[in-house]
Amino acid sequence: MGRRLAALWAVLLVGLLAPMPASAQDDGARPEGATLRIGLQQQIDSLNPFLGYSLAASDILRVIYPTLTTYSPEDFSVKPELAEGWTSSPDKLTWTFHIRPGVKWSDGQPVTAHDAAYTFNRMMTDPAASTANGNFVKNFDTVTAPDDATLVIRTKTPQATMLAIDAPIVPEHVWSKIADVANFANDQMPVVGSGPFTLTGYRAERDVTLTANPNFWRGPPKVAKLQFVQYKNSDAAVQALRKGDVDVVQKLTPAQFNALAGKADIKQVRGHGRRFFELVLNPGATNSENQPIGTGNPALKDVRVRQAIDRAIDKNVLVDRVLGGYGQAGGGYLPPIFHDFHWTPPKPRTFDPAAANRMLDEAGYARGADGIRRTPQGEPLNLKFVLHGGESYDAQVGEFVKRWLADLAINVELQPVSDNQLNDRTTAGDFDMVISGWSANPDPDYVLRLQTCGARPDPNGGGNVDSYLCDQQYDDLYHRQLAEFDPAKRVELVKQAQARFYDQATGLILFYQNSLEAYRADRFSGFTRQPKTDGVVVAQQGYWGYYGAQPTEAAMSGSSGTDYTSVALVLGGVVVFVGAAVTLVVARRRATADFRE
Repeated sequence: MGRRLAALWAVLLVGLLAPMPASAQDDGARPEGATLRIGLQQQIDSLNPFLGYSLAASDILRVIYPTLTTYSPEDFSVKPELAEGWTSSPDKLTWTFHIRPGVKWSDGQPVTAHDAAYTFNRMMTDPAASTANGNFVKNFDTVTAPDDATLVIRTKTPQATMLAIDAPIVPEHVWSKIADVANFANDQMPVVGSGPFTLTGYRAERDVTLTANPNFWRGPPKVAKLQFVQYKNSDAAVQALRKGDVDVVQKLTPAQFNALAGKADIKQVRGHGRRFFELVLNPGATNSENQPIGTGNPALKDVRVRQAIDRAIDKNVLVDRVLGGYGQAGGGYLPPIFHDFHWTPPKPRTFDPAAANRMLDEAGYARGADGIRRTPQGEPLNLKFVLHGGESYDAQVGEFVKRWLADLAINVELQPVSDNQLNDRTTAGDFDMVISGWSANPDPDYVLRLQTCGARPDPNGGGNVDSYLCDQQYDDLYHRQLAEFDPAKRVELVKQAQARFYDQATGLILFYQNSLEAYRADRFSGFTRQPKTDGVVVAQQGYWGYYGAQPTEAAMSGSSGTDYTSVALVLGGVVVFVGAAVTLVVARRRATADFRE
Protein backbone atom coordinates (compact mmCIF):
# COMPACT_ATOMS: atom_id res chain seq x y z
CA MET A 1 0.00 0.00 0.00
CA GLY A 2 1.40 3.41 -0.97
CA ARG A 3 2.23 5.89 1.78
CA ARG A 4 -0.44 8.41 0.66
CA LEU A 5 -3.10 5.71 0.45
CA ALA A 6 -2.11 4.38 3.86
CA ALA A 7 -2.47 7.88 5.27
CA LEU A 8 -5.92 8.17 3.75
CA TRP A 9 -7.00 4.89 5.35
CA ALA A 10 -5.64 6.17 8.67
CA VAL A 11 -8.18 8.97 8.44
CA LEU A 12 -11.10 6.84 7.30
CA LEU A 13 -10.62 3.72 9.38
CA VAL A 14 -9.41 4.91 12.81
CA GLY A 15 -9.84 2.04 15.25
CA LEU A 16 -9.66 -0.61 12.47
CA LEU A 17 -6.18 0.00 11.09
CA ALA A 18 -3.65 -2.82 11.33
CA PRO A 19 -0.04 -1.96 12.23
CA MET A 20 2.20 -0.82 9.39
CA PRO A 21 5.92 -1.47 9.07
CA ALA A 22 8.10 0.89 11.07
CA SER A 23 9.85 1.92 7.88
CA ALA A 24 6.78 3.90 6.93
CA GLN A 25 7.43 6.34 9.73
CA ASP A 26 10.30 8.25 8.23
CA ASP A 27 12.37 8.48 5.09
CA GLY A 28 15.69 7.51 6.66
CA ALA A 29 17.00 3.97 6.79
CA ARG A 30 16.14 2.23 10.04
CA PRO A 31 19.32 1.74 12.08
CA GLU A 32 20.25 -1.61 13.55
CA GLY A 33 19.24 -1.97 17.17
CA ALA A 34 16.27 -1.40 19.43
CA THR A 35 13.65 1.32 19.45
CA LEU A 36 12.65 2.58 22.90
CA ARG A 37 9.00 3.61 22.71
CA ILE A 38 7.55 6.09 25.22
CA GLY A 39 3.81 6.53 25.58
CA LEU A 40 2.75 10.19 25.86
CA GLN A 41 -0.65 11.28 27.14
CA GLN A 42 -0.11 14.98 26.63
CA GLN A 43 0.16 17.42 23.78
CA ILE A 44 3.54 18.71 22.67
CA ASP A 45 3.19 22.47 22.52
CA SER A 46 6.16 22.95 20.19
CA LEU A 47 9.35 21.31 18.96
CA ASN A 48 10.85 24.77 18.58
CA PRO A 49 13.34 25.09 21.50
CA PHE A 50 12.57 28.80 21.84
CA LEU A 51 8.84 28.11 22.23
CA GLY A 52 8.35 24.66 23.73
CA TYR A 53 8.05 24.59 27.52
CA SER A 54 5.47 21.91 28.27
CA LEU A 55 6.84 18.90 30.11
CA ALA A 56 6.45 16.73 27.01
CA ALA A 57 8.32 19.19 24.79
CA SER A 58 11.06 19.73 27.37
CA ASP A 59 11.57 15.98 27.72
CA ILE A 60 12.18 15.71 23.97
CA LEU A 61 14.20 18.89 23.49
CA ARG A 62 16.67 17.89 26.23
CA VAL A 63 17.88 14.91 24.19
CA ILE A 64 18.33 17.01 21.04
CA TYR A 65 20.01 20.27 22.08
CA PRO A 66 22.97 21.00 24.38
CA THR A 67 22.89 23.16 27.49
CA LEU A 68 25.80 24.90 29.20
CA THR A 69 25.41 22.81 32.35
CA THR A 70 23.18 19.99 33.49
CA TYR A 71 22.04 18.38 36.73
CA SER A 72 23.64 15.27 38.15
CA PRO A 73 21.45 12.15 38.04
CA GLU A 74 22.64 11.28 41.53
CA ASP A 75 21.59 14.35 43.51
CA PHE A 76 20.68 17.26 41.18
CA SER A 77 24.06 18.94 41.71
CA VAL A 78 25.41 21.01 38.80
CA LYS A 79 27.54 19.13 36.26
CA PRO A 80 29.50 20.41 33.26
CA GLU A 81 27.83 19.79 29.92
CA LEU A 82 28.68 21.90 26.84
CA ALA A 83 30.67 24.13 29.17
CA GLU A 84 33.44 21.99 30.65
CA GLY A 85 34.42 24.72 33.12
CA TRP A 86 33.74 28.31 34.16
CA THR A 87 35.00 31.23 36.20
CA SER A 88 33.41 34.41 37.54
CA SER A 89 34.76 37.86 38.29
CA PRO A 90 35.05 38.95 41.95
CA ASP A 91 31.96 41.16 41.60
CA LYS A 92 29.99 38.19 40.14
CA LEU A 93 28.98 40.26 37.11
CA THR A 94 31.15 38.57 34.48
CA TRP A 95 31.03 34.84 33.85
CA THR A 96 33.39 33.06 31.48
CA PHE A 97 32.39 29.60 30.22
CA HIS A 98 34.93 27.34 28.53
CA ILE A 99 33.23 25.39 25.76
CA ARG A 100 34.03 21.69 25.44
CA PRO A 101 36.21 21.03 22.35
CA GLY A 102 35.31 18.48 19.71
CA VAL A 103 31.52 18.64 20.07
CA LYS A 104 29.72 18.62 16.71
CA TRP A 105 26.26 19.32 15.42
CA SER A 106 24.55 16.40 13.74
CA ASP A 107 25.34 17.92 10.32
CA GLY A 108 29.06 17.82 11.10
CA GLN A 109 29.58 21.50 11.94
CA PRO A 110 31.45 22.21 15.20
CA VAL A 111 29.54 23.44 18.25
CA THR A 112 31.23 26.63 19.42
CA ALA A 113 30.81 29.49 21.84
CA HIS A 114 29.38 31.50 18.94
CA ASP A 115 26.33 29.21 18.90
CA ALA A 116 25.71 29.84 22.59
CA ALA A 117 26.21 33.60 22.17
CA TYR A 118 23.82 33.63 19.23
CA THR A 119 21.18 31.69 21.19
CA PHE A 120 21.25 33.99 24.23
CA ASN A 121 21.38 37.15 22.15
CA ARG A 122 18.39 35.97 20.11
CA MET A 123 16.52 35.40 23.37
CA MET A 124 17.50 38.88 24.56
CA THR A 125 16.42 40.70 21.39
CA ASP A 126 13.59 38.66 19.88
CA PRO A 127 10.43 38.55 22.04
CA ALA A 128 9.30 35.29 20.45
CA ALA A 129 12.64 33.64 21.21
CA SER A 130 12.22 34.44 24.90
CA THR A 131 8.91 32.59 25.21
CA ALA A 132 10.14 29.41 26.89
CA ASN A 133 13.33 30.44 28.67
CA GLY A 134 13.44 34.22 28.59
CA ASN A 135 13.71 34.44 32.36
CA PHE A 136 17.26 33.10 32.15
CA VAL A 137 18.44 36.14 30.18
CA LYS A 138 16.32 38.93 31.69
CA ASN A 139 19.30 40.11 33.73
CA PHE A 140 21.92 39.67 31.01
CA ASP A 141 23.72 42.81 29.85
CA THR A 142 25.96 41.40 27.10
CA VAL A 143 26.85 37.98 25.74
CA THR A 144 29.93 37.61 23.55
CA ALA A 145 32.17 34.90 22.13
CA PRO A 146 35.78 36.18 21.85
CA ASP A 147 36.70 32.87 20.22
CA ASP A 148 35.23 29.45 19.50
CA ALA A 149 36.04 28.14 22.95
CA THR A 150 35.07 31.09 25.15
CA LEU A 151 31.65 32.44 26.09
CA VAL A 152 31.47 35.60 28.19
CA ILE A 153 28.22 36.66 29.86
CA ARG A 154 28.00 39.95 31.71
CA THR A 155 24.95 40.51 33.90
CA LYS A 156 23.35 43.78 35.01
CA THR A 157 23.33 42.68 38.64
CA PRO A 158 24.75 39.58 40.34
CA GLN A 159 22.73 36.51 39.36
CA ALA A 160 22.95 33.39 41.51
CA THR A 161 21.46 31.15 38.81
CA MET A 162 24.35 31.39 36.35
CA LEU A 163 25.12 27.68 36.68
CA ALA A 164 21.47 26.72 36.29
CA ILE A 165 20.86 28.05 32.77
CA ASP A 166 19.52 24.94 31.07
CA ALA A 167 18.09 26.72 28.04
CA PRO A 168 18.64 24.73 24.80
CA ILE A 169 21.49 26.07 22.65
CA VAL A 170 20.83 26.08 18.89
CA PRO A 171 23.17 26.05 15.87
CA GLU A 172 23.71 29.60 14.62
CA HIS A 173 24.26 28.47 11.02
CA VAL A 174 20.70 27.07 11.00
CA TRP A 175 18.69 29.46 13.14
CA SER A 176 20.21 32.71 11.88
CA LYS A 177 18.31 32.00 8.64
CA ILE A 178 14.97 31.84 10.46
CA ALA A 179 13.42 35.30 10.59
CA ASP A 180 10.12 34.41 12.26
CA VAL A 181 10.74 32.27 15.33
CA ALA A 182 7.12 32.55 16.46
CA ASN A 183 5.84 30.63 13.44
CA PHE A 184 8.70 28.20 12.88
CA ALA A 185 7.61 24.63 13.67
CA ASN A 186 11.13 23.12 13.57
CA ASP A 187 9.74 20.06 11.83
CA GLN A 188 11.94 19.87 8.75
CA MET A 189 13.77 16.55 9.13
CA PRO A 190 16.37 15.84 10.17
CA VAL A 191 16.61 18.61 12.78
CA VAL A 192 20.17 19.69 13.52
CA GLY A 193 21.14 19.08 17.14
CA SER A 194 24.09 17.76 19.13
CA GLY A 195 22.49 15.74 21.92
CA PRO A 196 22.42 11.97 22.32
CA PHE A 197 19.57 11.75 19.79
CA THR A 198 18.63 13.60 16.59
CA LEU A 199 15.05 14.44 15.65
CA THR A 200 14.29 12.53 12.45
CA GLY A 201 10.52 12.15 12.32
CA TYR A 202 7.43 14.05 13.44
CA ARG A 203 3.74 13.52 12.78
CA ALA A 204 1.57 16.05 14.58
CA GLU A 205 -0.64 14.54 17.30
CA ARG A 206 0.80 11.10 16.48
CA ASP A 207 4.47 10.53 17.19
CA VAL A 208 7.98 11.95 17.38
CA THR A 209 10.94 9.82 16.30
CA LEU A 210 14.58 10.42 17.25
CA THR A 211 17.64 8.55 16.04
CA ALA A 212 20.75 7.88 18.11
CA ASN A 213 23.60 10.31 17.52
CA PRO A 214 26.71 8.16 16.93
CA ASN A 215 28.96 11.19 17.48
CA PHE A 216 27.55 12.30 20.83
CA TRP A 217 30.49 13.47 22.94
CA ARG A 218 29.67 11.17 25.88
CA GLY A 219 29.42 8.24 23.46
CA PRO A 220 26.46 6.94 21.47
CA PRO A 221 23.32 5.77 23.28
CA LYS A 222 22.67 2.05 23.59
CA VAL A 223 19.31 2.26 21.82
CA ALA A 224 19.01 3.04 18.13
CA LYS A 225 15.85 5.10 18.30
CA LEU A 226 13.47 6.85 20.65
CA GLN A 227 9.85 7.10 19.65
CA PHE A 228 7.37 9.21 21.61
CA VAL A 229 3.90 7.91 20.77
CA GLN A 230 0.89 10.11 21.44
CA TYR A 231 -2.13 8.65 23.24
CA LYS A 232 -5.42 10.28 24.00
CA ASN A 233 -5.30 9.24 27.65
CA SER A 234 -3.37 7.18 30.15
CA ASP A 235 -5.74 4.21 29.90
CA ALA A 236 -4.81 3.80 26.24
CA ALA A 237 -1.11 4.18 27.02
CA VAL A 238 -1.23 1.60 29.82
CA GLN A 239 -3.06 -0.86 27.59
CA ALA A 240 -0.33 -0.39 24.99
CA LEU A 241 2.30 -1.08 27.66
CA ARG A 242 0.54 -4.30 28.67
CA LYS A 243 0.45 -5.45 25.05
CA GLY A 244 4.08 -4.55 24.48
CA ASP A 245 3.29 -1.83 21.95
CA VAL A 246 5.24 0.73 24.00
CA ASP A 247 8.07 0.28 26.48
CA VAL A 248 7.67 3.14 28.98
CA VAL A 249 4.63 4.96 30.34
CA GLN A 250 4.61 7.81 32.85
CA LYS A 251 1.83 9.78 34.56
CA LEU A 252 0.07 6.62 35.73
CA THR A 253 -2.93 7.02 37.97
CA PRO A 254 -2.80 5.23 41.33
CA ALA A 255 -5.33 2.64 40.12
CA GLN A 256 -3.31 1.96 36.97
CA PHE A 257 -0.08 1.73 38.94
CA ASN A 258 -1.57 -0.70 41.45
CA ALA A 259 -3.08 -2.84 38.67
CA LEU A 260 0.40 -3.39 37.19
CA ALA A 261 1.79 -4.85 40.42
CA GLY A 262 3.10 -8.35 39.85
CA LYS A 263 2.58 -8.26 36.10
CA ALA A 264 5.12 -10.32 34.22
CA ASP A 265 7.79 -8.33 32.37
CA ILE A 266 6.57 -4.96 33.70
CA LYS A 267 8.55 -3.04 36.32
CA GLN A 268 6.94 -0.27 38.34
CA VAL A 269 8.80 2.92 39.28
CA ARG A 270 7.57 5.15 42.09
CA GLY A 271 9.57 8.33 42.51
CA HIS A 272 9.24 11.56 44.40
CA GLY A 273 7.66 14.12 42.12
CA ARG A 274 9.06 17.52 41.13
CA ARG A 275 5.61 18.88 40.41
CA PHE A 276 3.09 20.75 42.53
CA PHE A 277 -0.64 20.55 41.83
CA GLU A 278 -2.22 23.92 42.31
CA LEU A 279 -5.62 25.62 42.39
CA VAL A 280 -5.27 29.20 41.12
CA LEU A 281 -7.73 31.82 42.36
CA ASN A 282 -8.03 34.82 40.04
CA PRO A 283 -6.99 37.82 42.21
CA GLY A 284 -8.00 40.35 39.57
CA ALA A 285 -5.78 39.55 36.61
CA THR A 286 -3.86 42.40 35.00
CA ASN A 287 -1.40 42.52 32.13
CA SER A 288 2.11 43.95 32.12
CA GLU A 289 0.64 47.43 31.62
CA ASN A 290 -1.47 47.01 34.80
CA GLN A 291 -4.63 46.91 32.70
CA PRO A 292 -7.40 44.65 34.08
CA ILE A 293 -8.03 41.60 31.91
CA GLY A 294 -10.35 38.64 32.05
CA THR A 295 -13.61 37.74 33.74
CA GLY A 296 -12.59 36.87 37.29
CA ASN A 297 -15.16 37.25 40.06
CA PRO A 298 -14.35 40.48 41.94
CA ALA A 299 -14.82 38.70 45.28
CA LEU A 300 -11.56 36.83 44.67
CA LYS A 301 -9.65 40.10 44.84
CA ASP A 302 -10.27 39.88 48.60
CA VAL A 303 -7.47 37.89 50.23
CA ARG A 304 -9.87 36.93 53.03
CA VAL A 305 -12.08 35.10 50.53
CA ARG A 306 -9.09 33.31 49.02
CA GLN A 307 -7.83 32.24 52.43
CA ALA A 308 -11.31 31.07 53.45
CA ILE A 309 -11.49 28.88 50.33
CA ASP A 310 -8.14 27.37 51.30
CA ARG A 311 -9.49 26.54 54.78
CA ALA A 312 -12.40 24.69 53.15
CA ILE A 313 -10.21 22.24 51.20
CA ASP A 314 -9.07 19.03 52.90
CA LYS A 315 -5.73 18.36 51.26
CA ASN A 316 -5.17 15.14 53.18
CA VAL A 317 -8.40 13.74 51.74
CA LEU A 318 -7.18 14.68 48.24
CA VAL A 319 -3.93 12.79 48.82
CA ASP A 320 -5.80 9.77 50.13
CA ARG A 321 -8.74 9.70 47.73
CA VAL A 322 -7.34 11.25 44.54
CA LEU A 323 -3.70 10.14 44.77
CA GLY A 324 -4.37 6.86 46.54
CA GLY A 325 -1.73 7.84 49.07
CA TYR A 326 0.93 8.37 46.40
CA GLY A 327 1.91 11.90 47.38
CA GLN A 328 2.02 14.52 50.12
CA ALA A 329 -0.42 17.25 51.12
CA GLY A 330 0.47 20.68 49.76
CA GLY A 331 1.82 23.59 51.71
CA GLY A 332 4.87 25.47 50.48
CA TYR A 333 5.40 26.33 46.84
CA LEU A 334 8.39 24.06 46.18
CA PRO A 335 8.03 20.26 46.38
CA PRO A 336 9.67 18.28 49.21
CA ILE A 337 12.08 16.55 46.80
CA PHE A 338 14.09 19.79 46.90
CA HIS A 339 14.47 19.62 50.64
CA ASP A 340 16.85 22.57 50.94
CA PHE A 341 14.30 24.98 49.46
CA HIS A 342 11.08 23.30 50.55
CA TRP A 343 9.12 25.36 53.07
CA THR A 344 6.36 24.19 55.39
CA PRO A 345 3.94 26.83 56.73
CA PRO A 346 4.53 27.18 60.49
CA LYS A 347 0.83 28.01 60.95
CA PRO A 348 -0.91 26.22 58.09
CA ARG A 349 -4.48 26.93 57.08
CA THR A 350 -5.77 23.50 58.04
CA PHE A 351 -9.13 22.14 56.95
CA ASP A 352 -11.76 23.91 59.05
CA PRO A 353 -15.10 24.66 57.32
CA ALA A 354 -16.48 26.37 60.44
CA ALA A 355 -13.54 28.76 60.55
CA ALA A 356 -13.86 29.37 56.80
CA ASN A 357 -17.53 30.27 57.20
CA ARG A 358 -16.71 32.67 60.04
CA MET A 359 -14.06 34.34 57.91
CA LEU A 360 -16.58 34.99 55.16
CA ASP A 361 -19.23 36.19 57.61
CA GLU A 362 -16.79 38.64 59.21
CA ALA A 363 -15.67 39.87 55.78
CA GLY A 364 -19.25 40.82 54.89
CA TYR A 365 -20.14 38.00 52.49
CA ALA A 366 -23.60 37.16 53.83
CA ARG A 367 -25.81 34.31 52.65
CA GLY A 368 -28.63 35.34 50.35
CA ALA A 369 -32.20 34.10 50.33
CA ASP A 370 -31.20 31.40 47.84
CA GLY A 371 -28.49 30.16 50.19
CA ILE A 372 -25.63 31.53 48.09
CA ARG A 373 -23.31 34.11 49.62
CA ARG A 374 -23.30 37.63 48.26
CA THR A 375 -20.51 40.16 47.98
CA PRO A 376 -20.93 43.40 49.95
CA GLN A 377 -22.14 44.82 46.62
CA GLY A 378 -24.83 42.13 46.35
CA GLU A 379 -23.24 39.93 43.65
CA PRO A 380 -23.55 36.13 44.16
CA LEU A 381 -20.46 34.03 44.75
CA ASN A 382 -20.80 31.89 41.65
CA LEU A 383 -17.36 30.69 40.60
CA LYS A 384 -16.24 29.15 37.31
CA PHE A 385 -13.73 26.35 37.91
CA VAL A 386 -11.79 25.54 34.71
CA LEU A 387 -10.29 22.04 34.50
CA HIS A 388 -8.31 19.94 32.03
CA GLY A 389 -11.04 17.84 30.45
CA GLY A 390 -8.80 14.85 29.83
CA GLU A 391 -7.25 14.61 33.28
CA SER A 392 -8.73 12.30 35.90
CA TYR A 393 -6.99 14.20 38.71
CA ASP A 394 -8.72 17.41 37.64
CA ALA A 395 -12.15 15.81 37.50
CA GLN A 396 -11.81 14.28 40.96
CA VAL A 397 -10.39 17.43 42.54
CA GLY A 398 -13.14 19.48 40.92
CA GLU A 399 -15.90 17.37 42.45
CA PHE A 400 -14.35 17.52 45.92
CA VAL A 401 -13.81 21.29 45.76
CA LYS A 402 -17.34 21.89 44.47
CA ARG A 403 -18.77 19.92 47.40
CA TRP A 404 -16.57 21.61 50.00
CA LEU A 405 -17.30 25.13 48.75
CA ALA A 406 -21.01 24.36 48.75
CA ASP A 407 -20.60 24.06 52.53
CA LEU A 408 -19.43 27.70 52.44
CA ALA A 409 -22.51 28.68 50.40
CA ILE A 410 -20.30 29.27 47.34
CA ASN A 411 -21.63 27.88 44.08
CA VAL A 412 -19.03 26.28 41.79
CA GLU A 413 -19.56 25.49 38.12
CA LEU A 414 -17.08 22.93 36.80
CA GLN A 415 -15.91 23.71 33.28
CA PRO A 416 -13.75 20.92 31.82
CA VAL A 417 -12.10 22.08 28.60
CA SER A 418 -9.32 21.00 26.28
CA ASP A 419 -5.71 21.70 27.19
CA ASN A 420 -5.45 24.49 24.64
CA GLN A 421 -8.72 26.06 25.75
CA LEU A 422 -7.53 26.05 29.35
CA ASN A 423 -4.30 27.60 28.18
CA ASP A 424 -6.07 30.38 26.29
CA ARG A 425 -8.50 31.12 29.09
CA THR A 426 -5.77 31.25 31.70
CA THR A 427 -3.64 33.60 29.63
CA ALA A 428 -6.69 35.82 29.11
CA GLY A 429 -7.67 35.74 32.80
CA ASP A 430 -10.99 34.18 31.77
CA PHE A 431 -11.57 32.10 34.92
CA ASP A 432 -12.39 32.32 38.60
CA MET A 433 -10.54 29.16 39.57
CA VAL A 434 -8.30 27.01 37.39
CA ILE A 435 -6.10 23.96 37.88
CA SER A 436 -2.42 24.63 37.37
CA GLY A 437 0.86 22.95 38.19
CA TRP A 438 4.52 23.15 37.31
CA SER A 439 7.52 20.87 37.54
CA ALA A 440 10.16 22.70 39.54
CA ASN A 441 13.86 22.71 38.73
CA PRO A 442 16.57 21.97 41.30
CA ASP A 443 17.22 25.71 41.21
CA PRO A 444 13.87 27.31 42.13
CA ASP A 445 14.28 30.57 40.22
CA TYR A 446 12.19 29.57 37.21
CA VAL A 447 9.00 28.78 39.11
CA LEU A 448 9.56 31.60 41.60
CA ARG A 449 9.53 34.07 38.72
CA LEU A 450 6.12 32.80 37.57
CA GLN A 451 4.58 34.70 40.49
CA THR A 452 6.24 38.05 39.78
CA CYS A 453 4.71 41.12 38.18
CA GLY A 454 7.12 40.70 35.28
CA ALA A 455 5.63 37.31 34.37
CA ARG A 456 2.22 38.74 33.50
CA PRO A 457 1.13 38.67 29.85
CA ASP A 458 1.75 41.72 27.71
CA PRO A 459 -1.15 43.43 25.91
CA ASN A 460 -0.66 41.05 22.98
CA GLY A 461 -1.08 37.99 25.19
CA GLY A 462 2.54 36.87 25.64
CA GLY A 463 4.03 36.07 29.02
CA ASN A 464 4.55 33.11 31.29
CA VAL A 465 2.41 33.73 34.36
CA ASP A 466 0.94 31.35 36.91
CA SER A 467 -1.44 32.91 39.45
CA TYR A 468 -1.41 36.61 38.47
CA LEU A 469 0.12 37.51 41.81
CA CYS A 470 1.65 40.96 41.44
CA ASP A 471 2.91 41.86 44.89
CA GLN A 472 5.78 44.25 45.61
CA GLN A 473 6.87 42.41 48.74
CA TYR A 474 7.08 39.12 46.85
CA ASP A 475 8.93 40.77 43.96
CA ASP A 476 11.49 42.27 46.34
CA LEU A 477 12.17 38.87 47.88
CA TYR A 478 12.41 37.29 44.44
CA HIS A 479 15.04 39.78 43.26
CA ARG A 480 16.99 39.50 46.50
CA GLN A 481 17.25 35.70 46.24
CA LEU A 482 18.36 36.01 42.62
CA ALA A 483 21.30 38.19 43.68
CA GLU A 484 22.29 36.16 46.76
CA PHE A 485 25.30 33.86 46.37
CA ASP A 486 25.51 32.69 49.97
CA PRO A 487 23.59 29.36 49.85
CA ALA A 488 22.14 29.59 53.34
CA LYS A 489 21.03 33.19 52.91
CA ARG A 490 19.49 32.42 49.53
CA VAL A 491 17.56 29.49 50.98
CA GLU A 492 16.14 31.77 53.66
CA LEU A 493 15.04 34.37 51.08
CA VAL A 494 13.40 31.68 48.95
CA LYS A 495 11.47 30.47 51.98
CA GLN A 496 10.38 34.03 52.79
CA ALA A 497 9.11 34.40 49.23
CA GLN A 498 7.12 31.18 49.61
CA ALA A 499 5.68 32.45 52.89
CA ARG A 500 4.50 35.63 51.17
CA PHE A 501 2.98 33.63 48.32
CA TYR A 502 1.19 31.42 50.85
CA ASP A 503 -0.12 34.43 52.72
CA GLN A 504 -1.58 35.98 49.55
CA ALA A 505 -3.31 32.71 48.60
CA THR A 506 -3.52 33.36 44.86
CA GLY A 507 -2.31 29.81 44.26
CA LEU A 508 -3.29 27.01 46.65
CA ILE A 509 -0.81 24.14 46.55
CA LEU A 510 -3.09 21.14 46.95
CA PHE A 511 -0.57 18.32 46.84
CA TYR A 512 2.72 16.99 45.47
CA GLN A 513 2.03 13.74 43.67
CA ASN A 514 4.54 10.95 43.33
CA SER A 515 5.73 10.20 39.83
CA LEU A 516 4.30 6.80 38.87
CA GLU A 517 5.90 5.09 35.89
CA ALA A 518 6.26 1.61 34.45
CA TYR A 519 8.41 0.00 31.77
CA ARG A 520 8.86 -3.28 29.95
CA ALA A 521 11.63 -5.03 31.85
CA ASP A 522 11.66 -7.81 29.24
CA ARG A 523 12.87 -5.29 26.66
CA PHE A 524 14.91 -2.71 28.54
CA SER A 525 16.96 -2.30 31.69
CA GLY A 526 19.59 0.08 33.02
CA PHE A 527 17.42 3.20 33.17
CA THR A 528 19.20 5.91 35.14
CA ARG A 529 16.94 7.31 37.86
CA GLN A 530 17.17 10.93 38.94
CA PRO A 531 17.81 11.42 41.78
CA LYS A 532 19.51 8.10 42.46
CA THR A 533 17.35 7.43 45.51
CA ASP A 534 13.58 7.50 44.86
CA GLY A 535 14.02 9.16 41.47
CA VAL A 536 12.24 8.77 38.13
CA VAL A 537 13.09 7.32 34.74
CA VAL A 538 11.56 9.86 32.35
CA ALA A 539 10.83 13.61 32.39
CA GLN A 540 14.14 14.25 34.13
CA GLN A 541 16.41 17.28 34.41
CA GLY A 542 18.54 15.98 31.57
CA TYR A 543 18.62 12.99 29.24
CA TRP A 544 19.93 10.40 31.70
CA GLY A 545 17.02 7.96 31.70
CA TYR A 546 16.89 7.48 27.94
CA TYR A 547 20.66 7.67 27.50
CA GLY A 548 21.26 4.93 30.08
CA ALA A 549 18.59 2.54 28.78
CA GLN A 550 19.95 -0.84 27.72
CA PRO A 551 18.01 -3.10 25.35
CA THR A 552 17.62 -6.79 26.11
CA GLU A 553 18.01 -9.55 23.55
CA ALA A 554 14.26 -9.45 22.99
CA ALA A 555 14.42 -5.76 22.12
CA MET A 556 17.38 -6.33 19.80
CA SER A 557 15.69 -9.19 17.98
CA GLY A 558 13.69 -6.87 15.75
CA SER A 559 10.38 -7.16 17.57
CA SER A 560 10.03 -3.37 17.50
CA GLY A 561 9.04 -3.27 13.84
CA THR A 562 5.50 -2.02 14.43
CA ASP A 563 4.08 1.35 13.55
CA TYR A 564 3.13 2.19 17.10
CA THR A 565 1.16 5.21 16.02
CA SER A 566 -1.39 2.86 14.47
CA VAL A 567 -1.82 1.24 17.84
CA ALA A 568 -2.12 4.65 19.45
CA LEU A 569 -4.84 5.56 16.99
CA VAL A 570 -6.79 2.42 17.79
CA LEU A 571 -6.46 2.70 21.54
CA GLY A 572 -6.67 6.44 21.92
CA GLY A 573 -9.32 7.21 19.34
CA VAL A 574 -7.23 10.03 17.84
CA VAL A 575 -8.49 11.22 14.46
CA VAL A 576 -5.67 12.34 12.18
CA PHE A 577 -6.32 14.95 9.52
CA VAL A 578 -3.82 14.44 6.72
CA GLY A 579 -2.12 17.63 5.65
CA ALA A 580 -3.43 19.67 8.57
CA ALA A 581 -1.20 22.61 9.33
CA VAL A 582 0.32 23.00 12.76
CA THR A 583 0.00 26.54 14.10
CA LEU A 584 2.32 27.66 16.88
CA VAL A 585 0.88 30.31 19.17
CA VAL A 586 3.42 32.17 21.26
CA ALA A 587 0.77 33.18 23.75
CA ARG A 588 0.14 29.56 24.76
CA ARG A 589 0.98 29.33 28.46
CA ARG A 590 -0.03 25.74 29.08
CA ALA A 591 -0.31 22.95 26.58
CA THR A 592 -0.82 20.04 28.95
CA ALA A 593 -1.61 19.13 32.50
CA ASP A 594 2.11 18.91 33.13
CA PHE A 595 3.87 22.17 32.52
CA ARG A 596 7.24 23.59 31.64
CA GLU A 597 9.91 22.94 34.16
